[in-house]
Amino acid sequence: MLLPLGAFADEFDQGMGSLWEVLWHQSGTPTRIVRWENDVRVRIHGVNAAAYKARTMEALHAVTDQARVRLVDVSELPAAEQQANLNIEVVPDTALQDNQPCVTLLNFKTETRIESATVQMRNKDAWRCAYHEAMHVMGVRGHPSGLTVLSYSAGRMDGLLALDKVMLRAWYSPRMRPGMTPFEALPVLADELIATQANKALALKARDRFFTTTVAQMQAYANGQGDVPAVVKRSGKSTADGIHFGRSEMSYFLGVAYLQGATAPRDTMLAVRWLERASAMGNRGAQAQLGAVGQ
Repeated sequence: MLLPLGAFADEFDQGMGSLWEVLWHQSGTPTRIVRWENDVRVRIHGVNAAAYKARTMEALHAVTDQARVRLVDVSELPAAEQQANLNIEVVPDTALQDNQPCVTLLNFKTETRIESATVQMRNKDAWRCAYHEAMHVMGVRGHPSGLTVLSYSAGRMDGLLALDKVMLRAWYSPRMRPGMTPFEALPVLADELIATQANKALALKARDRFFTTTVAQMQAYANGQGDVPAVVKRSGKSTADGIHFGRSEMSYFLGVAYLQGATAPRDTMLAVRWLERASAMGNRGAQAQLGAVGQ
């Protein structure tokens, strides 16, 4: 059954909002696309690890299947043969703070390809954290609102939700390149969401409206005007320095958006203006991009 126009728009906009917010790190900084480019070899160990292994592997298989990444369990192999690039440790209940009972650390030399990852989950929270941290393992770093296991209010989840699958399929699609900026990545994510909609014509209109609104909001944010984005406020970990860095990054990302015609219309003059602003704030990426534009 098709939803009424208003209800459809609201639901689709909520989905788009989640896809945009997942492109922000919980420190309040917009991020680039990072992902695995090789097999994931996982070792699960620690306190009471045997009790959580099946659940953890279930979550990992769910995300790697959507991403079409090969998962290999090396936990039972001799240490010399493991060569794990994903270590998941169940730690004592006193090891982590109550406001962060699970944590994933991604290791990469450049913000493109994940070299390895480490996950820690408290013994008493390992069951409910499994799907949440499995998404982070795949490089999806944000904590958006909406119907996703990544939401701060998601609670215990026993499987991926529809938006999670959209994120993973888009994140690991051929169109998505490692290192993409948020404005380059958003159309890829949006198209994957549109593919799930019954009324694609309405979805396309809603997507374009969301793009226009988001670009305007991010221009105000980069200029230090208007409200700090809700995703930054919700993280609870943003700082004045982090917001300053976020504004610099957003200025750079806006320059790339206008230069590439990604999310925003192609406009070289606007691109140069935003790149110059970011460059003046010490953004090296913007400085390099300006050099390339001038050639």
